[in-house]
Amino acid sequence: MSSANSKKVVVAALAGNVAIAVCKFGAAYASHSTATFAEALHSVADTGNQGLLLLGMRLAMRPPNKRYPFGRSAEMYFWPFVVALLLFSVGGAFALYEGISHVIHPSAVGGSPYWSYGVLGVSIFFEMMSFRVAYGEFKVLAAGRPWKLVMLEARDPTIPLVLCEDLTALVGLFIALVAVLLANGTGLRWLDPVGSILIGLLLCFVAITLAKVTHALLIGLSASDEDQAKVLSLTEEIEGVARVTQMLTLHLGPDVVILAMKVAFQSELRVEELEDVTNRIEARIRSKLPHMRKIFVEADSQGDGRGLEAARALRNVSGA
Repeated sequence: MSSANSKKVVVAALAGNVAIAVCKFGAAYASHSTATFAEALHSVADTGNQGLLLLGMRLAMRPPNKRYPFGRSAEMYFWPFVVALLLFSVGGAFALYEGISHVIHPSAVGGSPYWSYGVLGVSIFFEMMSFRVAYGEFKVLAAGRPWKLVMLEARDPTIPLVLCEDLTALVGLFIALVAVLLANGTGLRWLDPVGSILIGLLLCFVAITLAKVTHALLIGLSASDEDQAKVLSLTEEIEGVARVTQMLTLHLGPDVVILAMKVAFQSELRVEELEDVTNRIEARIRSKLPHMRKIFVEADSQGDGRGLEAARALRNVSGA
């Protein structure tokens, strides 16, 4: 598993967004800019999102109990999904509403655009700092893999989510800055709310993409092919094991995986020996793959082979 620091990324983004949101609201009020107001709403949504991500991390740390026998690691998947919904509604939909409303019913001209220029410029600087932190941790998570694959296959959505938020914020800020410049440079005031509409469309697109990714995690993704190949090798190398006949995995959270295997043992093993081999299987897997928290092994030489095709193919290619 990656050693990327999710909490560090979220805290950095939260600190930046709180300061930026306050500045944007002040600038929107002083400049009467709809695009700047849309960006202020964007920062409010992002601030709330980071708060929810931290809440999810805290709840996921609670130990198992009678009601939640496998713990609450899925909180790390639920709250990012809520974040995607809020990004769509609070950020995207409202920015669209504000933009369309001000195109149809333009507001009175007033205020100095220089407030917007100054705050948007400062916001771009702080967002770039936050993006730098998120991107640094994302590279650790990616470990050299293509970024698109990491975004789609990550079992911890926190860092990709914050990275997307920061990148979206930067794009949105540039859109707002261009909209304000064009509106004041040409005198065409409707260009300002058009910037708000573009920001709203951008936020809605990103929110839908994030919702799709986190939805898959909530439904239940398997462990990565690499992890399954390691489990297969670790198990079949143990003396007393003939072969693995079925392997099913499920991520409850980024660092909690359920592993259920059917194993064909050597036929001459006695009951006590079979128990000892089973214990050694579990101990060896946990020592190499500590996120395999819940391991269930069943003696069955007639397993249907589910979950083994990709693992065996990858093991053969890598020589694992």
